[in-house]
Amino acid sequence: MAISKQQRAAVVAILVAGLLGGAAILFTGKGGSSGEAGHEHGEHAEQGEHADHGDGHAHDQPASSPASAPAAAAAPAQAADQPHVIRLTPEQVQQAGIGIATAGPAPLRGSVDFPGEIRFNDDRTAHVVPRVAGVAQAVPANLGEQVAKGQVLAVIASTALAEQRSELLAAQRREALARATYAREKTLWQEKISAEQDYQQARTALEEAQIAVQNARQKLVAIGASESAAKDGKGGSLNQFALRAPFDGIIVEKHLSLGEAVKEDASVFTISDLSSVWAEFVVSARDLDQVRVGETVRIRSTASETQAEGKVSYVGALLGEQTRTAKARVTLANPGMAWRPGLFVTVSVLGAATQVPVTVEADAVQQVDGRSAVFVAVPGGFAVQPVKTGRSGGKLVEITEGLQAGARYAAANSFILKSELGKASAGHEH
Repeated sequence: MAISKQQRAAVVAILVAGLLGGAAILFTGKGGSSGEAGHEHGEHAEQGEHADHGDGHAHDQPASSPASAPAAAAAPAQAADQPHVIRLTPEQVQQAGIGIATAGPAPLRGSVDFPGEIRFNDDRTAHVVPRVAGVAQAVPANLGEQVAKGQVLAVIASTALAEQRSELLAAQRREALARATYAREKTLWQEKISAEQDYQQARTALEEAQIAVQNARQKLVAIGASESAAKDGKGGSLNQFALRAPFDGIIVEKHLSLGEAVKEDASVFTISDLSSVWAEFVVSARDLDQVRVGETVRIRSTASETQAEGKVSYVGALLGEQTRTAKARVTLANPGMAWRPGLFVTVSVLGAATQVPVTVEADAVQQVDGRSAVFVAVPGGFAVQPVKTGRSGGKLVEITEGLQAGARYAAANSFILKSELGKASAGHEH
């Protein structure tokens, strides 16, 4: 197929345009490698062209300077570094009952904590047994009742008691007869009417009768029964035995009902004097050096804020074969009945006191965003101050970082400030 002159001219024009384009590309590559200045100049020129020939959206928005971006990024960082301030007037602080204290040095005693439990004081707990077999005729005492020493707990009818009282009565009658015989024989011997042998026999019979009476009385004393039946029974029967409380206390167990037959060794009542209790805990072998008799301890209830101090009164000399731990206990006075047997407690064995530079009250430390913090008093309210805590001495806590001595902080009711902080954070999120 023949090519016309016009077609041949078009092909030549296309080839010439391609050669010129390739030369332009090679020239541009050499110019870009000549240096950073030229490259930057090209970029600025290109940016200028985009600024001059951009679409309408570019003209609507103002151009931002390069220095404005770092300033905008620094603003949130500075806001994050600023502490949260809770605005409160002095009147609001007073109405909320927020107490203000000053951080400062104080002696702290390190402690080792052990889980424990309140138990009966075995030295002041008695398992009451009747000591004679019989049948319960009356049971006036009730479970949980406060009883006094000598108070009647139950009345038991016992044939064994009737026999012992009968034995005493017979011995008393024989003693009376032997005493009369001795007096008569003594008079006759003194008047030279009877022989001295008769007088000696009468005296021996009297002494034997006295021994028999004393033996019968001791049998009654051994079981806690009185000599006179009228003192133990309402009708004065020889078989009535009054079971009495051995000391002042509370009936914590009762295993006797009206008409029930009981044995002489059956534990029918358990009475405990709860004015004194034991706080028992177990000590592992590695902690035995820190727990010794006489060491001061602090007892805290796990169910309330009740706490007390005492001293270790006993540490076991042997380790358990299975647990390899030793038992220890603290004797606690319990006048207000705050420590009830069965209550779980934390036993803190206190060590030697150490002076620390900065301390605050334990109630002042709150958890804010997962970190320990103290609310520091500032003009117009309180600021959240993150801190790091160290040793704890019960009511005081050591501050190792974040607070200086002399700083005023919210001590009492600081949880109110934490609540207000939570409300403020919720408001900002919405």
